[in-house]
Amino acid sequence: MRNQKHAARTTCTVALCAIKFFYEQTLQRHWPLLDFVRPPQQHKLPVVRSPEEVWRVLGQIRMLHYRVCLSTISACGLRLPHGVQRQVPQIDSARMQLHIQGGKGNKDRYVPLPPRALTQLRAYWVTPRNPVFLFPARNRIDGAPPTATAPFDARGVQRAFQVAVQEVGLSKPATVHTLRHSWATHLLAAGVNLRLIQVWRGHAAPTTTASSTHLTHKAELLATDALDRLTAGMP
Repeated sequence: MRNQKHAARTTCTVALCAIKFFYEQTLQRHWPLLDFVRPPQQHKLPVVRSPEEVWRVLGQIRMLHYRVCLSTISACGLRLPHGVQRQVPQIDSARMQLHIQGGKGNKDRYVPLPPRALTQLRAYWVTPRNPVFLFPARNRIDGAPPTATAPFDARGVQRAFQVAVQEVGLSKPATVHTLRHSWATHLLAAGVNLRLIQVWRGHAAPTTTASSTHLTHKAELLATDALDRLTAGMP
């Protein structure tokens, strides 16, 4: 799988776990080799886009429901499922927050909701007026009816984003999850505490947040200045 299909490490791991389960649980046999044959871990920095690039891509999306959904994901640092499945009662406009229920690790949390994002959501919701879902499932006859009982398909959001990325002509590849990484990196560059970003992203450990954000240019400049001051007395 790794050498011929060039499968990702996680895909290979799933296959190994399936084989191990078959041997140890079904056949009641132990295969020690499975304890050693593992694809090497990869440590890659995620792709991060500037705020200008993000808004260029989102501005290229023609279908309103996809554009508003992706703008909410970008403005609040959400994962794709949490963006698509957003519900009306989960918006706390009094405290300007979104309530994320059943996040990673089945934990609830709150993330800040920028005023512009709230204004956009209110203007968009006038059309579907679904009492539960902000982004209800659509049909060919009347769009997104108020009676829809499920959100629309996340695959459509992914396709709309990829088409916009190609039309804008970005040099590096980007996915919907790139918006989440970019959000965290932009907050870090703006001076927001890493611990607070960790809480907003729902990470259990700060190392997870740190590993998924780029070292910002502003941080590099501050570090360089600090080193310059520390070495000012060198003979």
